[in-house]
Amino acid sequence: MSSSETASDVVRETPFHPRRTSKIAVIGAGSVGATMAYAMLMRGSARTVVLYDINRAKVEAEALDLAHGIQFMPMATVAGSDDIEIVRDADVVIFTAGAKQKPGQTRLDLAGATIALIAKVLPRLVEVAPDAVQLIVTNPVDVVTYVALKVSGLPANQVFGSGTLLDTSRLRYLVSQHTGIAVQNVHAYIAGEHGDSQLALWSSATLGAVPLLDWPGIEGRGPLTQAVRDRICDQVKHSAATIIAGKGATNYAVGLAGSRIIEAILNDEHRIQPVSSLLDDYRGISDVCLSVPSVVGSRGVGERLVVPMSSGETTALHASAVAVREVARQFGY
Repeated sequence: MSSSETASDVVRETPFHPRRTSKIAVIGAGSVGATMAYAMLMRGSARTVVLYDINRAKVEAEALDLAHGIQFMPMATVAGSDDIEIVRDADVVIFTAGAKQKPGQTRLDLAGATIALIAKVLPRLVEVAPDAVQLIVTNPVDVVTYVALKVSGLPANQVFGSGTLLDTSRLRYLVSQHTGIAVQNVHAYIAGEHGDSQLALWSSATLGAVPLLDWPGIEGRGPLTQAVRDRICDQVKHSAATIIAGKGATNYAVGLAGSRIIEAILNDEHRIQPVSSLLDDYRGISDVCLSVPSVVGSRGVGERLVVPMSSGETTALHASAVAVREVARQFGY
């Protein structure tokens, strides 16, 4: 420092380079996309959340409505646009756009329109955010995730679907309701298709450290018999249809589930989540996207855990793979 300089002069002349903060792009400003953005902002999952949709008035309105609530959330910025440039350099891209499921429709009924949409839009997203982890949420998520991998050209770890994370949450909720055990201490997974061929992995399920199948029941609550387990699986499988019949869409729980996946990626948590990804000789299953317990971190989806399964569960997982693969083949993938 020269004799004519003061410490304050030196500080003022030092260039300021702000640290880059995490950026999440939500594709589709419908009920799922907007709710997912809301959940991420409320949880403080990311510092910047942007929404992209071809409906300019809708996406700008959703972003403005969210922005007006920033005072009551962890600090963040939110914006919406019909210009794909808003997605540029995102860390994670969440694809929620697609045909809306109507009462009576299965998720696989939606395949054609949604596959065409993702084949058109995803390459443009990869152009503006080539390093982003691509999280597919739109249904039928397993088929759409497989198509996304094919049309994007990205490595298998970088593209995966929300899969059965929401189904797993529903399963744990219902087990908690039956047993009286806190849902956070219910460790059980739904695997396979996010749809009709899904299966519960009862063989590896525990309540705390107690194998679920050995739980004797407490305080007047009976054990989880085969009949109880079948009833719970049926409720899980038809939960979405029940909600859609009553209010037109599912959005709150899937928004929270998606935000939890985002946090696992951005914080490199190596959290085990049942997400849908490309399987490669997983219990003899390959070349199809299905949900199995997997490690999720900053690089996307990592190791697929080979959890204990009964012969019946293994057979059901193979049947689920056949069901999903057949739909993909119908559309040329």
